Amino acid sequence: MFPIAQTLEGMTWVPGPYPGVELAILERDAATGGVTVLRKFHSGITVPAHIHPMADEWVCVISGEWVEDGQTFGPGSILQSPRGVRHGPHYAKTEVLSLTRFNGPLTVSP
Repeated sequence: MFPIAQTLEGMTWVPGPYPGVELAILERDAATGGVTVLRKFHSGITVPAHIHPMADEWVCVISGEWVEDGQTFGPGSILQSPRGVRHGPHYAKTEVLSLTRFNGPLTVSP
């Protein structure tokens, strides 16, 4: 049996870097500042194009529909952006839940 088990209902959600985005922190790497998070994008929100200057980002869409650059990404979609590469805007067509890993500090620049 896994020594730690949680449910989505039992997660502690905190505000993300943009309105309409919430994070549940699953793991922090003290050495790199990296984090693994569940991200919840509320339906209808748009996150403007941005850069993560200190971390590569990997995203796995768990549920919902995320639109980027005219393409819709649904459950099972895997997206990646290297540090310093501008990406977005992201539009949540529905509520979106993603599992996301940043291998360095989660910082955002326009």
